[in-house]
Amino acid sequence: MKQDLQPEFYQATVTCNCGNTFTVGSTKKEIHVEICSKCHPFYTGQQKAASARGRIDRFNKKYGIKAEA
Repeated sequence: MKQDLQPEFYQATVTCNCGNTFTVGSTKKEIHVEICSKCHPFYTGQQKAASARGRIDRFNKKYGIKAEA
């Protein structure tokens, strides 16, 4: 087996634009990301459901499905 074939493995520091930092295993020493689990709308509960409701209403209207009370 060839020597030094695998890349070096580091404990990388991940830095988000929101300022959150955490450590992961990686072949890079530092990683910069735009969005993380602390600021992503899906994980923070700030996700807007209105756009999904609009698509559902359009689908129901298109196929003539009546909303049940």
